Amino acid sequence: MMAGPIPDAGGAPGLPGDVAAVRDGLVRAGYLADDGLATALFLAVRMGQPLLLEGEPGVGKTEAAKALATILDTVLVRLQCYEGLTAAEALYEWNYPRQLLAIRLAESRGAALAEADLFGPDYLLPRPLLAAIDHPGPRPAVLLIDEVDRADDEFEAFLFEMLAEGAVTIPELGTRRATVRPVAVLTSNRTRDLHDALRRRCLYHYITYPDRERVAEIIRLRVPAASASLAERVATSVQRLRELTLAKAPGVAEAIAWAAALQALGASTWDSAAAERTLGAVLKYDEDLAAARAAGLPTILGE
Repeated sequence: MMAGPIPDAGGAPGLPGDVAAVRDGLVRAGYLADDGLATALFLAVRMGQPLLLEGEPGVGKTEAAKALATILDTVLVRLQCYEGLTAAEALYEWNYPRQLLAIRLAESRGAALAEADLFGPDYLLPRPLLAAIDHPGPRPAVLLIDEVDRADDEFEAFLFEMLAEGAVTIPELGTRRATVRPVAVLTSNRTRDLHDALRRRCLYHYITYPDRERVAEIIRLRVPAASASLAERVATSVQRLRELTLAKAPGVAEAIAWAAALQALGASTWDSAAAERTLGAVLKYDEDLAAARAAGLPTILGE
């Protein structure tokens, strides 16, 4: 299937005019992005082409899509993928209770209902993909297809039409084409390989785990009450934890949660005892907690 003409959204009202505008807007939305990610997001908006974001869990892929919706001042439509997700669950369903009510009402009046009477727009319940297609604009919706690698191959194939054409097909109603094509952001933790056909339809960016200094900056941005020294100590300790062999290495999201937990306990500066008590904010498996203790919490926490 060949993609249609690539729309130029640069002239649409309220959309960022360049990469710097995207980067600055992300900061205002509470998200620090490097030039590579800011460029990828700008091109996704400008070209109307889907963007595939890959990276380890917790590096900010989902938050990037949320922040993009914020700076575009538009609706975020999120589809959380999982094993066994079907096209119907992602696209639409029929309002069966309302259809049944219409049938009973018609029977009470002695009227007959044709199939077309029951399977029309009035009885259609849009799910995320159809909601994004039907978004009236004028600014495009941001469609977040989260953790697409968790879905099955069949669901990937189903996405091809929408990503390539900005359209979906409903058997009873025909093809629904977007008036304003959504900005589609797909995320993947690389739990399995995605099909080449899906990758070809997307722009691509890999989000790496940021360095310690950037993590501290992010913490200060997302937890404003955190002092600079607290943010730096959290970032340093998270970096040390990531050097261990863990079932789930902590990401940026966990670093933010740890700083917020310490703040909730009233720790305005680094408190190793409080940090140890709140390890559950950053490590999510008992085996990982045991590994951290075995490696030496005083060293990890910088006592």
